Amino acid sequence: MISLDEAVTARLESHGARFEVLVDPDAALEIKRDEFDGDLEDVIAAEDVFEDASRGDRPAEDDLEKVFDTTDPLEIIPEVIKEGEIQITADQRREMQEQKRKQLIDTIARNAVNPQMDNAPHPPERIENALEQAGFTVDPMEPVESQVDDALDDLRPVIPIRFEEVTIAVQIPAEYAGSAQAQVRQFGDLEREEWQADGSWVGVITFPAGMQNDFYDVVNEHSSGEAETEIIKDKDDLKTR
Repeated sequence: MISLDEAVTARLESHGARFEVLVDPDAALEIKRDEFDGDLEDVIAAEDVFEDASRGDRPAEDDLEKVFDTTDPLEIIPEVIKEGEIQITADQRREMQEQKRKQLIDTIARNAVNPQMDNAPHPPERIENALEQAGFTVDPMEPVESQVDDALDDLRPVIPIRFEEVTIAVQIPAEYAGSAQAQVRQFGDLEREEWQADGSWVGVITFPAGMQNDFYDVVNEHSSGEAETEIIKDKDDLKTR
């Protein structure tokens, strides 16, 4: 379950009665869109249905039966969310908007590059400043993924930017290969790998270009700076290597 501070109220009025439930705001939106695939008990603040959640008042069981044909809260809660309205305070809205803004900046920074600077990543601070300059407003009630394209459209007149992937070959000395290659794998799609006769590991991995600096930091950290890397300009070259 989540804390009361994290929850918003979903309210449904039907048959002259009011029903309220306390739920995580992002999960509530996913449930409304039939996109939620998690465990309901993990995203609610109470396994209960209220007439007035702020006072803790509960509706009559007869009303529950009349509207939902059940008194089971776990069956009723999704129906209240789907058919009702999500109530958020001004403070909750501001907090949700700030969280979505940070997620949006992180998503763009991890995937975007500067095509005028040899596809170098854009620092998050530059993305943040450019969004402010562009006047882009984050919608706290929409998923970040659905706002990325609109944000990019607003960013392009301000900074040169595009989404790009990069493919990098890395060779890690035998002394560090065991732990380092496990870290490298987490960055994206492993195109190919090979253990060399001397115990070193060679891997070719594709991942969002905005993560290049993080990738090099991790590789250097786990190989004491002894790993070798090379950007693969054309993935067709992999077939001949």
